[in-house]
Amino acid sequence: MSRLSARDVTAIVHRAQEGDREAAAQLLPLVYDELRELAKARMARLPPGQTLQPTALVHEAYLRMLGKEDLKLDSRRHFFFVAARAMRDILVEQARRKAGPKRGGTRQRVELKDDLAAQEPSHEDVLAVNEALSELEKEDPVKAQIVNLRFFAGMSIEETAQVLGISERTLHRHWRFLKAWLKSRMGQPSGQE
Repeated sequence: MSRLSARDVTAIVHRAQEGDREAAAQLLPLVYDELRELAKARMARLPPGQTLQPTALVHEAYLRMLGKEDLKLDSRRHFFFVAARAMRDILVEQARRKAGPKRGGTRQRVELKDDLAAQEPSHEDVLAVNEALSELEKEDPVKAQIVNLRFFAGMSIEETAQVLGISERTLHRHWRFLKAWLKSRMGQPSGQE
């Protein structure tokens, strides 16, 4: 990103949402590099043989965001939350396709490694984390955003803390809890609460 302040990006987002075509044209170049880095980091952690490339993931996520008529972005931070969610949805859809009956997909128990964001998740991992994350979104949306940004957008602790506007120390504490919570949720047999 050309390092405009969050306020500048927010102003451009608001103008674009109000129908200002010039602002809409300005927005993608301002956020493209940062979105591509997030997508590249996320794609680097997926198993080899992926047909989806980081550029395609960014473009698909951006198009999905623009295609939402009811999309209201409050800030640069909110923009990246929505982008991370769009990337998550795309990766989950791809994992579901690849894990489908046609591809021999069966549900398996998954083991989470110590650094969830640094591991190379299988398609089953993506689906299991998505299922657990859907439950967490109902209980604690902020913690769900942490998982979304770390696991699906591939952000580091430092990047996630910056986007959320919290200290790295607080984020580390939340992340330790979240890893344990995810391990317990994903370790349960399917169908149990």
